Amino acid sequence: MERIVQRLCAARDSGAMVYVAGNGGSASTASHWVNDLGKGAKCPGRTPMRVLSLNDNISWLTALANDEGYERVFSGQLENFARSGDLLIVISASGNSPNLLRAVELARKRGVITIGLLGFNGGALKDEVDECLLLPTEKGAYGLAESGHSLLCHVLTTCVALQEPVPSSASPK
Repeated sequence: MERIVQRLCAARDSGAMVYVAGNGGSASTASHWVNDLGKGAKCPGRTPMRVLSLNDNISWLTALANDEGYERVFSGQLENFARSGDLLIVISASGNSPNLLRAVELARKRGVITIGLLGFNGGALKDEVDECLLLPTEKGAYGLAESGHSLLCHVLTTCVALQEPVPSSASPK
């Protein structure tokens, strides 16, 4: 968790973009967390977080799904935005969603740091992201994984809000 807080603070302080994505209940968590990071973690005198939920533009998401396939709904958007030094956070109970895997693949090619909030055993995403926050749950325990991820997002947001700016010469390892 500490490394993820450091990554979020570094993105905030450098003006990098933070993208968050998930499916189903994890999409709802992504939307909520983006609100919390954008507004709830905003502090007077500190650079605000530049954060965007990739599952919130329903017209773009459904156009990509219809025209290019559901596995492209997030990577198709990232093609327009993602730059080296940005941050992509994927939230998934199973860790096996093809659209999240494709987004991570594209992000890594663009030099975007990737973080996974994962459940079950982490799935395929566990080995593809730069940082993994795994909430080990029984396979199929979606409610537990999703509730846990929501709680972790609140804890991470509080830590980011309390964290002093990262010196420009420092970078998380």
